[in-house]
Amino acid sequence: MALTKTQNSKAAFGKRLTAAREAKKLTKQKLGEVVSVHHSQIGRYEKGEASPAAEVLKKMANALDVSTDYLMNGTTADLAAENIQDKTLINQFNRITELSSENKTVVSKLIDAFLFQQEMKQKLTN
Repeated sequence: MALTKTQNSKAAFGKRLTAAREAKKLTKQKLGEVVSVHHSQIGRYEKGEASPAAEVLKKMANALDVSTDYLMNGTTADLAAENIQDKTLINQFNRITELSSENKTVVSKLIDAFLFQQEMKQKLTN
């Protein structure tokens, strides 16, 4: 039996919610406490069995540092574009995603080294 559009939307929402919660290293219990919803209800959202009320959705998005739009409709590219205002950086990150894993690792190490250098400069000037 094929899933309806609504069932697909709920399932996709659940996957994004789960991913965002796990990325923040929150348990269902802790997220439930933060948004004043029982942890079993968080589980129902993640399984695509229920949809949150608008106020709960807003609280979850805030707790997970994502937008409500991302939870409801978005992709990671949408989330990146929302959080990174510099279009040049967005274009560079999009190009990086097309690189091999080995080259992505090199770029990541370069960025880490640069950021470390900047942090050290800042600490030395303080």
